Amino acid sequence: MNKDQVKGVSKEATGEVKEHVGRALGDKELEAKGHAKEMEGKLQKKLGDTKEAVKDTARDLEDNIRRDDDALDRK
Repeated sequence: MNKDQVKGVSKEATGEVKEHVGRALGDKELEAKGHAKEMEGKLQKKLGDTKEAVKDTARDLEDNIRRDDDALDRK
């Protein structure tokens, strides 16, 4: 897990709480701000997920290149 994933989940949870509190209190502004924070968190988490996927793909590619180089060296 990277920092964007962690921060995203945190913002998403905080936003969801604010949204529910705003709804319970009838405070439309708090509800809207909470919803916006929740969406910001979801977006940041997706960014973190994408970064992890790119890192994993790069690592797999590097491993494949190493294996190919090793196989060529043995010939």
